[in-house]
Amino acid sequence: MKIALVGNQNSGKTTLFNLLTGMNQKIGNWPGVTLERKEGIIKKTDFQLIDLPGIYSLSPYTMEEAISCDYLLKEKPDLIINVIDVNTIERSFYLTTQLLDLDFPMIIALNMTDILTKKGGRVDVNKLEQLLKVDVVSVSAVYGFGIKELIDKIKNIKVRKSIPTFSSSLESKINMISPMLEGENRRFIAIKLLEKDPRFINYRSSEIEEYLASSGEDDFEEVIASERYRFTEIIKTAVITLPPYKMTLTDKIDRILLNKYFAYPIFIVIMFLVYYIAVGLTGNLLGDILENALAGLNSTIEAALLRAGVSGWLTSLIVNGILTGIFAVLGFLPQIAVLFFFIAILETTGYLSRISFLLDKFFNRLGLSGRSLIPFIVGSGCSVPGIMAARTIENEAERKAAIILTPFIPCNAKLPIIALFAGFFFEKNRGLISASLYFLSILIIVISASIFKRFNQANKTSYISEMPPYYLPNFKYVFRSVGEKIFSFVKRAGSVILVGSVVIWLLLSFSLRLEYGVAIENSILAAFGNSVAWFFYPIIGKWSWAAGVTAIQGLVAKEQVVSSFSIIAGFSGDGASAFDVFTAPAFAFFTRASAYAFMAFNLFSIPCIGAIGAMRKELGSTKLVLKAALYQTVIAWMTSSLLFAVLSGFWGLL
Repeated sequence: MKIALVGNQNSGKTTLFNLLTGMNQKIGNWPGVTLERKEGIIKKTDFQLIDLPGIYSLSPYTMEEAISCDYLLKEKPDLIINVIDVNTIERSFYLTTQLLDLDFPMIIALNMTDILTKKGGRVDVNKLEQLLKVDVVSVSAVYGFGIKELIDKIKNIKVRKSIPTFSSSLESKINMISPMLEGENRRFIAIKLLEKDPRFINYRSSEIEEYLASSGEDDFEEVIASERYRFTEIIKTAVITLPPYKMTLTDKIDRILLNKYFAYPIFIVIMFLVYYIAVGLTGNLLGDILENALAGLNSTIEAALLRAGVSGWLTSLIVNGILTGIFAVLGFLPQIAVLFFFIAILETTGYLSRISFLLDKFFNRLGLSGRSLIPFIVGSGCSVPGIMAARTIENEAERKAAIILTPFIPCNAKLPIIALFAGFFFEKNRGLISASLYFLSILIIVISASIFKRFNQANKTSYISEMPPYYLPNFKYVFRSVGEKIFSFVKRAGSVILVGSVVIWLLLSFSLRLEYGVAIENSILAAFGNSVAWFFYPIIGKWSWAAGVTAIQGLVAKEQVVSSFSIIAGFSGDGASAFDVFTAPAFAFFTRASAYAFMAFNLFSIPCIGAIGAMRKELGSTKLVLKAALYQTVIAWMTSSLLFAVLSGFWGLL
């Protein structure tokens, strides 16, 4: 049995999906979390559950609405579970009235009823069932209430008939068109034809065209929408008792967090603290301990291999290549885990929805909207899902701008680069430096959006979203989410970084004549690095083949920059430890100015191959991707070169 999970954004749909299937799909107390359909099996059954993107209607104006509508009409599920946030029942019922027009059996899951009850409200479930002729279950996806009853109703689904939801005159028009159609969902399609939905134009026969022309009304879309709202109000009045109004805790918190004087400073402080704690305090307390432990483990393994009589080249490959490259990246796991933790907390509590609202007015001046913040937020974990999150943006120009700008946000792969340089050159202020780069990325996004707007003068956009209430974070999901992301990071280190480390070792070990054991200045890697060193000279103030090739390695994976630094440092000799890269001759020239500029370059330069692939898929054009890559390269080079010039003079005077 195929079951489609359908509901508004932020209705708790994905939380219910996780509870029923035991899976761990991303959840968050903000809209746009589910970007494409997710599939799983309901525990202890063979029922297939499909979590469709959160939508407000089946009029496919946005990409997620199109995904949901197409699935329902083409895949034809055996059952629809309509998830409704009972605290926003009026908004949710507009979608419900559309689902009632389909031919599929349906169960309504009234979510968050525990919250409504605590407020003093109630829903008459039995009366709602009688009015809509469908099964209704009160559930709490967070606490697991009503789940057994929901599964029992799934196992005993009932055939249902459509109920009239419109006035008699409108119903008569629908009943005239329906017999002219063939197949399933004829009532739904008839309504779409009256609304003149362009996606259903192929259903318009000459007979239907003739009837529509003689119907005497052109604007059926507005009439149908008004009738749906009228029916929704009737149902709401009949079945729900609203609690007496009183200021909620959410209202009280919003008076502070959304205060016109304090909102922006609070946002700046919160994001500063996130990076300050993740990189600064965590780097001092845990990061250094783990790095030293990994360095000791690396030395122990090298000694064991030598005692076992393993050949020199194989020992070098294992120790100086594979282990050094992987351990260099894994040494920053504590900082990454803490960053993931805080981002998850901000997501699940509902604060990030406020940020979208807060920045909407400011973003509108740039040709964007608060909805653009969604890919930027998701991109702080990884650019690939961040780029995909731009699907939630309706305006095409804004969507393309968000796709191009999302890689500018510091993702988890860039954090090791920031932590490496900040930890060595700004040890006492590593948290401050890391936070400054986050706000620098916002500045570059603002400047870039202003540039894009000049080429899209007609680009007017808006963002309407209901603010969810604040919730205490569900730490079960928070820790599971953090654990899953850490596992993904480690898996990436054991695959992409491993392969990249081996390649770097090979290119360092051989000359262009394929001679083994040459000085690194005569290696294949150095030859390639010298061909691009001119490009990086204005950024670091030094002709350095080593710095150039490490930055280019970021095209494979941004973590590979740190891995390459460590491997090259280990090869450079003079007793330099691969875990203390800036004492190695290959990198000893770095100053605070060039270190900051180099971090900025890696932050804004072309993203990894995975992100480029996501950009190609979402933009739908190789030409646009090449233009985006060129823009990102120019911005990265100009910004980092300017930073080096300014900071060299500034710190030179100190």
